[in-house]
Amino acid sequence: MTVVVLCLLLLCGLVSFVIGSFVIARDWKKAQNLAFFGLSLGISAWALGIAGFVQTNSLTTAIVWAKFYYVAPLLLVFSSVLFAVDYLYTTKISKKFLILFGFTGLILAILLVFGQNFMITGIAERAYGKEVLLNGRHYLLYSVYLLACFVLTIAITFKKMRAERYRIARQQVKTFLFGYTVSCILGVFFNLILPGLGNYSLIIVGPLCTTFFLFATAYAIVRHKLFDIRAVVARSVAYAASLVALATLYGVVVFTLANFVFGLHLSLQAQIYLSIATGLAGLLFQRPIAMFDKITNTVFYRDAYDAQELFDHLNRILVSSLDLNYLLKHSSVLLAEKLKAEYVLMGLKDETDARYRISGTAKMSFDVADIEKVRALTPKFRQSVIVADYLDEKHAELKSLMITNNISVLVRLSPDVHKGDEGFGYIVLGAKKSGNPYGNQDVRVLDTVANELIIAIQNALHFEEIQRFNATLQTRVEDATRQLRRTNSKLEALDETKDDFISMASHQLRTPLTSVKGYLSMVIDGDAGKINDTQRKMLGQAFISSQRMVYLIADLLNVSRLKTGKFIIDWAPVDLSKVIDEEISQLVETAESRGIKLSYKKPAAFPVLNMDETKTRQVIMNFVDNAIYYTPSGGAIDVQLLDKNASIELRIVDNGIGVPKAEQHHLFTKFYRARNAQKARPDGTGLGLFMAKKVIVAQGGAIVFESREGQGSTFGFSFSKARLNPTNNLVGAPEIGKTTTHSRKA
Repeated sequence: MTVVVLCLLLLCGLVSFVIGSFVIARDWKKAQNLAFFGLSLGISAWALGIAGFVQTNSLTTAIVWAKFYYVAPLLLVFSSVLFAVDYLYTTKISKKFLILFGFTGLILAILLVFGQNFMITGIAERAYGKEVLLNGRHYLLYSVYLLACFVLTIAITFKKMRAERYRIARQQVKTFLFGYTVSCILGVFFNLILPGLGNYSLIIVGPLCTTFFLFATAYAIVRHKLFDIRAVVARSVAYAASLVALATLYGVVVFTLANFVFGLHLSLQAQIYLSIATGLAGLLFQRPIAMFDKITNTVFYRDAYDAQELFDHLNRILVSSLDLNYLLKHSSVLLAEKLKAEYVLMGLKDETDARYRISGTAKMSFDVADIEKVRALTPKFRQSVIVADYLDEKHAELKSLMITNNISVLVRLSPDVHKGDEGFGYIVLGAKKSGNPYGNQDVRVLDTVANELIIAIQNALHFEEIQRFNATLQTRVEDATRQLRRTNSKLEALDETKDDFISMASHQLRTPLTSVKGYLSMVIDGDAGKINDTQRKMLGQAFISSQRMVYLIADLLNVSRLKTGKFIIDWAPVDLSKVIDEEISQLVETAESRGIKLSYKKPAAFPVLNMDETKTRQVIMNFVDNAIYYTPSGGAIDVQLLDKNASIELRIVDNGIGVPKAEQHHLFTKFYRARNAQKARPDGTGLGLFMAKKVIVAQGGAIVFESREGQGSTFGFSFSKARLNPTNNLVGAPEIGKTTTHSRKA
């Protein structure tokens, strides 16, 4: 276990040192790079110090390592303050303040190393290992300094993140803040608070927690171009791949031949050593390096291209059309493909207003204020191609604008760059996909491309001017079409909002209604005490009304599910004759209270069918309920369930108001109700028949409907037996003459 921990500590320190080295190698003159290298070095020293402290068996040596790993965090936290101030902060902090912070940290480091019993008073052996004995007052001073640096760095970083306008810079700051904050909190807990309380068993955790910071930094480098060191990383990977490949090839070929041909046996350690040495030697020769450079260029998007081939292809594009959008789009695609750029955009000023016509390989949005600054700065240059990496301190403002907006190259499309005018517009290029900078060949190619594009753009603009008169009417038609589309989109959005509201309201109503139904059923069944017939009748009507509400809510939810594609049929074996009998029994009292005779003769035997019982119950309930409400007092309703040779059919026949012939074709559409139905029952929704048809058709059935106004209607459905029969055919047929007990419980 100790070996694993030591390896993890050393790996953590090595990764931190490598990342810091990449940053300092990019540009060692920048203060921010130096500060970050100091931060990385502090993490490495901290991890190394704790590894040495854990593995040593000498108490004298342990004191040396303890002083080393207590000094390392001082370098870490002060470097993080410097990095935050120089790289992240936009307002200058007093140099005296920073000098005071640095001087305090230096004094603490000197006292720790050379002071007699300053903070570290000795080493004690414990059951879990060694423990550093600390002077409480000195340790408190040390802790306050570390915490002050942590808090200052986090506060500066958070303020910068809130104020940052540019997306890529904000992502860099956010990633740094996340990794640094998590590592700080864990490090303070395991290596500052717990040791202060006398618990040294978990001091190895602190340096390992810096992996959050290291991973966040690595992610920011790769994803958000922090420090812009991708080229260094790519080249380092190339040489590392060369070393591994040569060493592996040498080991496999040479030692295999030596073993089987000459009988030479070497230890594994010797084989590894000789393989690595051979790999290093191979890297000294240009030919292996060139070969692996070619491989890594392929992996990291090879930059090489034929300039003449690019010009030939561009000329074919420019002479093939006078459509300016076509020219800009295809020219952008060609440049992005040949130069291996992340994106290429072309923006032309519109002479009729201040807007730009932009076309390219990606959709990018730039801050308006930044665009205006760039337009003001670029005419000062006397060349058409401006590369961010080549700009010096004299043009620091333009360089900063380009970097923050992820722009590597700007190309002015101006007929005469020496006049100092802005020209037609710009070609904007992102960084190369390989991470390499744009070279002299790229600059010369882009300069030539700009000259050819200027001529083609001028011709296309003249052609557009000629066509503009004829396009006026077409533009107005297109504007009207767009307006109609926008209006239609708003209507669709309103319709979607309505459906969302219906779905939400239905879900909210379902639970209380279920509770109401349950309690009504319990009261009717005598669970709350004996009730008289009048009370039973009234409660029964309330129960039926709540059941109708449940079915209405189910209809609303099913309408919503139909639109979202979540309407599902739950197949299960169902005794349809029993289902109908149960539903009719709940409506008999309602029909009698309205002076209507409701009759149903349950078949003696009926096949079990595969159906969705719940949804089919809703359909039956809806048909019978409609018949009751649309049949005058003294009328009759006959429910017929027919078992035919190849099919089954349900028919609900009434002698009610009927449906006008002119309106019958609308009857099963959503929210539609016939005029006479609206007068007879104003509170209807028009969803019942719509959902009934959806449910029956979804199960493979067909709606039965016949009606004559003033004479009555027939509603029902029919199904093919072959379609609905369970795989085990007819099972569970009800017994002939068996009495059915009706229950109101939900």
